[in-house]
Amino acid sequence: MNDRLYYADPLLSEFDAQVSEIQAAPRPAIILERTAFYPTSGGQVFDTGWLEANGARMRVVEVAEQDDRILHYLESVPGGLAPGAQVHGSIDLPRRRDHMQQHSGQHVLSAAFIRLFEMPTVSFHMGDEVCTIDLGTKTASAEQVEDAEDLANQVVMEDRRVDIRFVSLEEARGLGLRKLPPVEREQLRLIDIRDFDLTACGGTHVRSTGQIGAILVRKTEKVRQGVRVEFVCGGRALAAVRRDRLALNEAASVLSAHIWEVPQQVRKTQEEARAARKLRSESLNELAELHAARLLQETPEGNGFQLVARAFPDRDLEFIKLLAQKLIRWEGKRAVALLGAGEGSPALVFAQTAGLPFDMGALMKEYLAASGGRGGGTRDMAQGGVAGAETLKSALERVEAKIK
Repeated sequence: MNDRLYYADPLLSEFDAQVSEIQAAPRPAIILERTAFYPTSGGQVFDTGWLEANGARMRVVEVAEQDDRILHYLESVPGGLAPGAQVHGSIDLPRRRDHMQQHSGQHVLSAAFIRLFEMPTVSFHMGDEVCTIDLGTKTASAEQVEDAEDLANQVVMEDRRVDIRFVSLEEARGLGLRKLPPVEREQLRLIDIRDFDLTACGGTHVRSTGQIGAILVRKTEKVRQGVRVEFVCGGRALAAVRRDRLALNEAASVLSAHIWEVPQQVRKTQEEARAARKLRSESLNELAELHAARLLQETPEGNGFQLVARAFPDRDLEFIKLLAQKLIRWEGKRAVALLGAGEGSPALVFAQTAGLPFDMGALMKEYLAASGGRGGGTRDMAQGGVAGAETLKSALERVEAKIK
């Protein structure tokens, strides 16, 4: 087992160590007899940084634990490096500090949910941008989440000490830990947030709660095992607030409103858009009905039905589908509609009144197979896309000849 230097000093950023083992495949990696690099574990993501040996500087791109060993994955292992060699390690400290803020913030927030509402944390995940905890509860109201966030930030402002303690499992069972680890170990590492939270954890943490910075809940959602709370702490919280401010300012500028009026203006805009869509739909329906009446009036009947073949260069697929439906469902009429739309993506619609003997889906597939288009449909109505608007007229003429 590697000597884990971060257990005792989470802020240790440089160290010297000896190479224990070198792994070439499946990925180049080095195992050291001791390390300050934190491997992905307990919801916290890995450290990155550098290892230096014999004048070579190696980038540590990932750190993982495997069979109680810590593997430092590298972009490449320089030739000549062998077990027993001395290396100097340096941690990406800004990344480590960020992880410390998020992980310590999680402990405080989880403890706040327990203290106020007996909502235990059943899992924790630290992402590159946000963190989440899953609470073992069926519901968590907005007021409860806000109260927990307020208590957590109160603990931050009180700047309580965060101590690291090592105890036996038997001793830990009598200390009232918020959560015992699922795997039994002879000795446990405890993170003690003075007079607020005590839990077993192998992660890296701040020395006092003031170093966490603000704890900001971003959203909540229902998940299989309870309620998921998304949050950010410290520098991430500041960055999130800045992004929100910029987005709100831009939205307010577009809407000619104050920031706090943006939700109201967005709702108003949505209502206006819905009204406009409804009006457009009604207008399009009326227009299609007028077109259908005129086309049926102009088209002579033959063989017991009227054949309407027409291309509309300035209309889209939505319109010709609506027009086709009007034509084939006109009361007292039996019709075949062969229509083309040139606006947007050029398209064809073939349709017939129910009971007529043709197969619109087969006609569409036959034409598209020859022209390289895509589409299909049923016996009474089919649609498909064509290469260009210039092909619409010739396409309708070819299919019209088969109907006649």
